[in-house]
Amino acid sequence: MTKIEQLRLSGQLPSPKGVALAVMDICRRDDATLDAVAKIVQSDPALSSRLLRLANAAAAGGRPVASIREAVLQLGMSTVRQLAMGFSLVDQYLRGSCPAFDYPGFWSHSLFMAVASQELGRLVRTAPLEELFACGLMAQIGRLALATAYPGDYGAVLAEPSEGLALLEREREHLGVDHTEFTAGIMADCGIPKALAEPVRYHEIPQSSGFAEGSRPYQLVHLLFHARRMADLGSSPVAERQRSISELMLLGGKIGLDATALGDVFDRVVTQWHAWAELLKVPAVQLPSFSAMSSAPVPRPEEEPAKTRTGKVVLLVDDDPTGRMVTQGLLDHLLGCTVHTAENGKEALALALEVMPQIVITDWRMPVMDGLEFCRALRATDWGQSMYVVMLTGEEDDEKIIEAFEAGVDDYLTKPIHVRALSARMRAALHYVKLLEAWESDRAQLKQFAAELAISNRRLEHSAMTDMLTELPNRRSGMEALARFWSSSRRTGRSVAALMIDVDHFKPINDRYGHAVGDRVLQCVATAIKAAARKDDSVSRIGGEEFLLVCHDADARTALLAAERLRRMIKALTINVSGVDIQATVSIGVASIEASMQMEDEMLSAADKALYVAKNAGRDRVALFANGKAICR
Repeated sequence: MTKIEQLRLSGQLPSPKGVALAVMDICRRDDATLDAVAKIVQSDPALSSRLLRLANAAAAGGRPVASIREAVLQLGMSTVRQLAMGFSLVDQYLRGSCPAFDYPGFWSHSLFMAVASQELGRLVRTAPLEELFACGLMAQIGRLALATAYPGDYGAVLAEPSEGLALLEREREHLGVDHTEFTAGIMADCGIPKALAEPVRYHEIPQSSGFAEGSRPYQLVHLLFHARRMADLGSSPVAERQRSISELMLLGGKIGLDATALGDVFDRVVTQWHAWAELLKVPAVQLPSFSAMSSAPVPRPEEEPAKTRTGKVVLLVDDDPTGRMVTQGLLDHLLGCTVHTAENGKEALALALEVMPQIVITDWRMPVMDGLEFCRALRATDWGQSMYVVMLTGEEDDEKIIEAFEAGVDDYLTKPIHVRALSARMRAALHYVKLLEAWESDRAQLKQFAAELAISNRRLEHSAMTDMLTELPNRRSGMEALARFWSSSRRTGRSVAALMIDVDHFKPINDRYGHAVGDRVLQCVATAIKAAARKDDSVSRIGGEEFLLVCHDADARTALLAAERLRRMIKALTINVSGVDIQATVSIGVASIEASMQMEDEMLSAADKALYVAKNAGRDRVALFANGKAICR
């Protein structure tokens, strides 16, 4: 028995109560009716108002939904069941026994994701909007379940901030299970279909889902990932917004949203989030518009939380052991930096390559290699040009200071060092480092976007030239290939031939067996033509049941023999679809380049005339058009 099954039996999992439980119970019954569900919902004014709001939001400006019965009818029994449980859990678990778990923040983020999923669903139509709302609301419910079932142990997991894979690994390490497994189990209890629950389970790390690109689950998992990132921005501190905005712009570009359109969607989500938060008594912070956040400057270090200013790597170079120890202590204990030390410029240059510091603080007067030589050597390297260098000096002579700045120093500090002066210089250094990190992050995002755009363009180009049913080149591609072969023939004097191929009696196949079977017949014929063609020949589908085979370096006789072999190959095929055996035949018209022809269209027209003759002769024939007349075999 799995952990989730054990907890379900013991009643330790988050579960609905009251009216929501009654709704879930009646929805499980075979004889359940919409009127019965609506009657139960009406007994809870809070649930009634929430379902009415959601039904009207899904209606998107249509006739207002005024009655609970109408809302239940529009949303569907399954969705009402899902939402009733979700809303019930929000009401029950705004507080809990796990001190490290932010219950109000959890529901605020989940509510934002629910609204974002619904709004993105209007653009990427992959599921009903109300179901997307329910999925967004419940997408992280496994975390609430762990906090409820294991408050002490889960508190230890949350003691070290982590997200994504790191959080899942910590959960498995401490509890033997992760929150995605609990989410899947609870969503099954809610009656959320597996087709929706599976994308929810993998939405945090979409690339691990294994869903086929372009499939509905693939679209859903990426929609939910996008909604999650919007919710992350809604709850992120000011200092972390720029990175989230860059990622959102990249995600928006994938579904055709530019910065303005993405901002409009985000701002609509925020407005609805506040309205829902008031309805559910969930906290929702006031946010600037997306445009204002995206154009805001990078916050200065003093405006950031202290935790974001720590962890910077500093290289301290000083030949005085006492001074080096004092400065290291200040940097380490007061500012939270990771400090590496060296006694002279030569030693520091080797150490800088090893540890790649973001900030360098170096004394001027040192043996072996002084601070000025060290700075020049550092700036002469590619990797040392972006480091922020502060020079320690015992004098403030203008000429000396100018010399230091010309060597590549960014700032200077007089000795002996005072705590306030060092702190002020470090704020400037940290602001530079923050700007540099933001720039590098944006550059990486742009590179990724450019790469993905190039892939997208190649896919679009492939789609524009490919018949999606048979995966053969389409008419446009076939005509371009015919033009190339014709031009090559005119230059080299080598023959070229065209075979027009038509599937016999295709309409009766569609009428008798249905279009799905007809499509399968076309796919099998296309595969046979492709297999019969030579490596450098061109095969394309140019119409409903018509194909074109262009053969290079082939005269009329060679093309006629190839057409006859192809006709026999297709006639010998047995196409089995859903237990039904179908025999297909083709008629083929053949023409080759002739001296009297001026354009490739004339050869194509000749092949088409030959095809007409073959079909009139009883079909399942090959005909050749040459010297102004058609001959049928």
